[in-house]
Order: sequence, then C-alpha cells, then structure tokens
Amino acid sequence: MIRSWKWIALGILLSTAATLLAQPTPVSIQVHADRPAGTFPTSWNFFGYDEPNYTYAPNGQKLLHEIAGLSPTPAYIRVHNILTTGDGSPSLKWGSTNAYTEDANGKPVYDWKIIDHIFDTFHDSGLKPLVEIGFMPEALSTHPEPYRHNFPNGSIFTGWAYPPKDYNKWSELVFQFAKHLRERYGDAEVKTWLWEVWNEPDIEYWKGTHEEYFKLYDYSVDAVLRAIPGAKVGGPDATGISERSAQFLTEFLQHCDTGRNYATGKQGSPLEFISYHPKGAPAWQEGHQQMGLSTQLKAVERGFKIVAASPKWRNTPIILGEFDPDGCAACTPQRDPRFGYRNIPLYAAYTADAISHTLALAERQHVKLEGIVTWAFEFENQPYFVGYRELANNGVDKPIFNLFRMLGLLANERLDVSDPAALNTEQVVNDGVRANPDIRVIAARSDHGVQILVWNYHDDDVTVPPASIELTIDGLPKDAQHALLQHFRVDSDHSNPYAIWKAMGSPQPPTQDQYKQLESAGQLQLLTSPHWIAVDHGQTRLSFDLPRQGLSLIELSW
Repeated sequence: MIRSWKWIALGILLSTAATLLAQPTPVSIQVHADRPAGTFPTSWNFFGYDEPNYTYAPNGQKLLHEIAGLSPTPAYIRVHNILTTGDGSPSLKWGSTNAYTEDANGKPVYDWKIIDHIFDTFHDSGLKPLVEIGFMPEALSTHPEPYRHNFPNGSIFTGWAYPPKDYNKWSELVFQFAKHLRERYGDAEVKTWLWEVWNEPDIEYWKGTHEEYFKLYDYSVDAVLRAIPGAKVGGPDATGISERSAQFLTEFLQHCDTGRNYATGKQGSPLEFISYHPKGAPAWQEGHQQMGLSTQLKAVERGFKIVAASPKWRNTPIILGEFDPDGCAACTPQRDPRFGYRNIPLYAAYTADAISHTLALAERQHVKLEGIVTWAFEFENQPYFVGYRELANNGVDKPIFNLFRMLGLLANERLDVSDPAALNTEQVVNDGVRANPDIRVIAARSDHGVQILVWNYHDDDVTVPPASIELTIDGLPKDAQHALLQHFRVDSDHSNPYAIWKAMGSPQPPTQDQYKQLESAGQLQLLTSPHWIAVDHGQTRLSFDLPRQGLSLIELSW
C-alpha cells in the first residue's frame, strides 16, 4: 500500500511538472519612450540575387515595387551576371545581358538593351543599384569554354569566372558601361549608387590569383571613376570570413593602401566601402531544423576586426554583401533538409536576431556598418513553396518578407529598452542560441507614435510553450489618455501563406481563388483589430503570448 502511494505521489509530481512546463514562460519587457538611444539604421534595406533577368519578370517587378515600399529610404539592389554573355534567358544561378561581344576582327561590340531593361526596372521602382561589375564576357575570358553552366549539374564556375585576356579591353568595357548608365540616368543619380568589383574573388568565383584580382579591381575602379568622377566604389565582396578569406581581405586592404596601382602606377587604390559575405550554418539534427547563428556572427565579427585593425580603412563603411543563414539560395530541402527553414517564420526570427546582434557587434568594434544585403529574391517558373531561399514565391510573399515590413515600420530614433530575456551578444557569437531562447526588442519613436518589435528566437525549431510577454511602455506624453494600438504578428498562424497552402492540400498550382487567399496571407497581418488602450500618467501595459520563432510589431499612436 505504501509502495502504491509512492507511485501515486510520483505520478502527481510528474503531472505537475508537465503542467508547469506547458505554461507560457513569463517575460517582462520595458520600453522607455522618453529615453532616446541613438538611431535605428536602415542598413537592413539591401537585397540581392544571382539571376538579373528575373528583375523584369512579372513577379520580379511586383516584388521590387514591394521592396521599394518598405521604407522611405531607398533600398539597394545587388545582382550577379550584369556583364555575362548570353541571350538573357535565365536559369538557376545564371543570367546574362550580352553587353559585350567582338566582331570577326576582335573589335568590341556593345549592346545595352538587356542592361537597360534591368536598370530601367530598378529606376522605375525607386530603387538604387549596388552595381556589381561582373562577370567576364565570353569574348574576353582567358578560358571561355565551357561558358554557360547547368546548375545543379556540374560546376557553376565556368568561362565567366576567368580573368580577362586583355585588361585594357576590360577597362574600356567598364568605362563604356558606366558612361552609358551616367548618360541614361544622369550624373546626380548615378553618384547615389554604389559600385563594386566582382563577387567572392577569394574562391572559385574568380579563377585568377589574388594579384590578378587586385589588377582587375584597379582597372575597374579607374574606369568607373573616369566615367563618373566621384562615384562610390568598393569591394572585394570576399566570402566571410574563414581563415583563407581573412587573409585575402587583409591583403586586399593592404593593396588598396600601399600597393602599386596596376591601372595608374600610383600607390594604392580608391576604396569607398569594404564588403564581405558572412553566412550561417543550418543543420538537420534529430528530426528538426537547427540554425547556425553563431557561425554567421563569428564571420561578421572577424571581418569587423580586420577592418578595425587597419589604420587606413578603420573608418571606411562596411557592406555585408551577402548576409544569410546558408550559402545556397537555389538549393532546396529536397536536396538537403537543412534548407527547410525558408518557407516558415523561423527564417524571419533568425534574420531579426542576426541583424540585431550584427548591429551590436558593429557598435562594439567601432566600425561603420552601411549595408546588410539579404541574398534572396524570387525564382520564376518554379513549383509552389519548393523551398528556395527567397522573399516571395510565385508572387506570394513569404514570412521573411514580413520581417522587413516590420523593420520598415520602425522610425529612425531608437529607444532605451529593458529586456532581461535577451541574450548577451558575446554569448550568442560563441554558442549560438542553444539553451534559453533569445527574446529581444527593438523600439523606436516618431513624432506621435512608438513602434516596438519583439521576437522569440531559438536555433532549434521545436515545439515549446510560448513566452508570456508583459510589456510596459513608459515615458509617453503626460497629456495622452489613450493610444491607438496596432499589433502585427508573424508566426505559424499569421503572415504565413505556407501554412495556408499546406492546409489547402499543397496544390500545384493553386486555383485562382486559392491563389488570392495565399496572396492575402502573405501580407503583414494583425494579431487583433486596431483598438484604443488607456494611458495612465504616461504609461501603459500590454500582455500577450509570443510563440517560439514568432515576431510582434506593436504600434502605439496618439
């Protein structure tokens, strides 16, 4: 009998523990609306993709207009393959413009028709190009054949990745290219653009030596500046930041400081911004998605430290030219399950956490972070929600795009916050988010409002109880008795068309009515209807649950 009671007592204890574990975890957050804490930058408003010919496709144009509407500050767009030879037909990780060919006598033939289509679309959408000067035209390549690749079959690093056989011809191409854009869009406009040379020249994107890249850089920058005096030029868009790429970036900075300029014979080379590509390392662990935020942040930090250690370049703006959870936008979960995060809110929560810690690292290293390029766009003529790393799928915005809508709603004056559940940046750099979740806040204010972005992130995408948020906002105007509350949400049930598509039975393709439902679900959705809440002596409180990988954007206006 005594033994039976022991088992009953143990059962009660286990049941009580299970009940406690199932309860939301309480989290208290304070936002001080009368305490400014610097500015909230729009460095997040940069995007890029491999396939430039998707730019003017119907869904590409639709998405570019949506990107332009994210923020009053114009977004920057970076694309590969602007000078690649071909007829303009796109495929995965491929694009072309046929800007440069040669006649039978080896004389250059320039054709700007496709380039004009691309840049006209950017211009008409209100976007700014981050002009990537590359890749090598077939007629200039030292190893032209084979030229067009067939990803995912075989190597993508074909004839376009080789140095030019004639650097003077390459220089003249870059000059004519930049000159043409200046004449088409005007001197004042193109001087607001950014210009960079090549992509990831420390790996197989460049089939030459380091010195040959430095030579390419010098000739390219000289050509741009002859065509557009005062243009903002930079590079090298190295990968980021392994031991190998760290050495390359260090050598590049030294060359731009004290090396002999291959084009001019003078010392050094102009460098208006420094760029490299930090990426994460997702994995599939024990039946669930596990993200690798630590890997990405370590790469960010290593690059920052290299720049900060340079007496010549320590104050030069930095652009993280590709800033992503992994390194293959055109790969799918069917190829590797570690890419399974792309359709779901996890991608949005991860990116919010990565951006927040990157801003903290820039402040800690005393470097100037100008841009964070999300390398994701859209892929034409692909199945619905097949799992590419993209902002939208067949014209339907994914949860990740609604993170950028949230960021765009934040004003530029940041506020002081107290968020004790937020993890220390050094801890996340070293260990990732593998124990407690990282529940963080960015708050900002405008003349008649406060905006608060809070998210609940963890590297492991498993089902756990939500966090119970107790949010206090103080420092509101003393004469305000009410404030209009709008609460936007990204989670499994909101701003998430993938969940709706699965509930439909995963139609390929959806019907017209189903497509309209998906398109609507891809917009940023409200958790509750807008309503007025009481403000008492400059303070108000809100309570809500926030699931793991969920994001809330709270707007108060008066």
